[in-house]
Amino acid sequence: MNTDRDLLIKGIRFLSYTVALMFLAPFTLYQAFKNQQNILYWPVLVLGFLLAIAAVVMGFRSIKTIVDSFFGKKIKKH
Repeated sequence: MNTDRDLLIKGIRFLSYTVALMFLAPFTLYQAFKNQQNILYWPVLVLGFLLAIAAVVMGFRSIKTIVDSFFGKKIKKH
């Protein structure tokens, strides 16, 4: 059982982006809810929700990439 190291590195890179989004999304949502009287409330709130959705999607994508690097299809060489 061989590990595809390039795919593993790609998955770890996606995972680092996911961690960044996991901290950035709640911070953005907190700032939006803290400043509800500001004119930029709705754009910041929408941005926070988009970042949260992106964090979830990137989380699934990074875990799938890491699992594929361990158990993915191997190309048979003749």
